[in-house]
Amino acid sequence: MMALLEYVLLAMSSLFVIVDPLAVVPAFIAMTPDNTPDERLRMARMAALVMTGVLLAFAFFGRLIFRILGITMPAFEIAASIVLLLVSLDMLRAQRSRVLETREETAAGAIKMDIAVTPLAIPMLSGPGAISTVILLQNRAVNFGERIGLCVSIGAVAAATYAILRLSAHGAHWLSPIALNIAIRIMGLLLAAVALQFMINGVLGVRADWLAIPIPAAAPITP
Repeated sequence: MMALLEYVLLAMSSLFVIVDPLAVVPAFIAMTPDNTPDERLRMARMAALVMTGVLLAFAFFGRLIFRILGITMPAFEIAASIVLLLVSLDMLRAQRSRVLETREETAAGAIKMDIAVTPLAIPMLSGPGAISTVILLQNRAVNFGERIGLCVSIGAVAAATYAILRLSAHGAHWLSPIALNIAIRIMGLLLAAVALQFMINGVLGVRADWLAIPIPAAAPITP
């Protein structure tokens, strides 16, 4: 039971940090200047649902994709850790990372009538970092209970994201820029630690694979 609780706490915290809904709020407001609060609520609800669907899809089919492409988990852990580390470094500078969305995508969203699916849900909320994190967490799930815990964690983070976007639907006057920057930097530090842990796991996995490779015996020397 304790192991399941620890796994769920790890999954929720990791996903919330990488999705980073607080940092999405300014872009959400900037991209919907002419929309009513009700329209913003509908976009926030749709974005949360799409984000949930995308992350659940990769949670269920991530390993199948790896088998099809011939990707090993240690290789993906190292690659994903680099992506997460890049995001965390931008968060430590209180910047929205271009790994999550580019300026061009944000600008395109500003002229769209409906930004719920793109760019809000994809890639701002469920981008490469969130997808990588879900696949890594799914690989760490050792039993059915932890797999269910991952699904619950995705739903909880989606609900928290919707709640934050809902609060901002009438404007983000409640959001202090100083408090936002402090929160983003703290989450960036936590994400950097998670990224390094994933990298360590990947390196250890590569080392274990190498040690498991049988070394052919040397051919006897004949006179």
